[in-house]
Amino acid sequence: MSTVLVEGGPDAGAIWHFGEPNAEQKVLLAGKGWVNLSHKSIISISGEDRLSWLQAITTQDFENVTQDVWSGALILDAQGHISHQFIFMEDGESVWIVTEKDKEAELIAYLEKMKFMFRVEIKNKSGEFALVRTPGQPDEFGGPFKLFSRGEFESFRNQILKDYKEVGIWALEAERVAAGRARILFETDHKAIPNELGMLGREVNMNKGCYPGQETVAKINNLGQPPRRLTLLHLDGSAVEMPGLGEKVFDGDKEVGFLGTSIRHHELGPIALAVIKRSVPISNTLIVKGVSANQEPISST
Repeated sequence: MSTVLVEGGPDAGAIWHFGEPNAEQKVLLAGKGWVNLSHKSIISISGEDRLSWLQAITTQDFENVTQDVWSGALILDAQGHISHQFIFMEDGESVWIVTEKDKEAELIAYLEKMKFMFRVEIKNKSGEFALVRTPGQPDEFGGPFKLFSRGEFESFRNQILKDYKEVGIWALEAERVAAGRARILFETDHKAIPNELGMLGREVNMNKGCYPGQETVAKINNLGQPPRRLTLLHLDGSAVEMPGLGEKVFDGDKEVGFLGTSIRHHELGPIALAVIKRSVPISNTLIVKGVSANQEPISST
């Protein structure tokens, strides 16, 4: 079995695949695979005010979360732009947040700045805990997930390998792209708002009270459409190398957006997520680094 690691970017050091990416995708989608996500950042928030505090500063309804169930949330700036995206789980004593390693320091600094007089304690637990995408059918946040202490992880790995196959994050990313789920640092830029990325009703609870950026989210949702949209691209497969992250997307000679994640899917072939101007007709064939791409709408955007 040939293990290939991710060389750069937010997933650097993670296992990309074990030599059979197509087979690994099939195993994961069948609910028979698991993924080591120990490169992710783990933050714990304890203290009796943790839920009401997170309720006030994030897009999710923390005061009505279901214990031990993973969900997702965003932190927006005052203009509604996405600053942070994370998954989380409340276990009755702490909220466990999982975010990108590249965003860890920035998120912790923000949370510490927002503590004020709230009774909360923020700890970086990345060195003590590891996240696993466990076997099972994919949910709306890319799970199911489970946290393990670093000491428990090897015991878990040895036990689960008897019945399930470990797969690389290629399989997980292929599932995410095909499902049309945006990921921070990939399908976001400094202008990104949740309305254009299919996050309303998922990472953004539309029935909760005030939080930073809510006015922008509500106004665009109620009165109009965002200027851009997330779209799934089916690349023509003519290029040996896939177009890379951040490549410009063109409609004829006109630049209309940027490319997010591109990946080869075991059934769909070369696919990608892109953020493009909403005014571009869905029927138009787009061009990315000389490669033509047909659009497929993502229903939630």
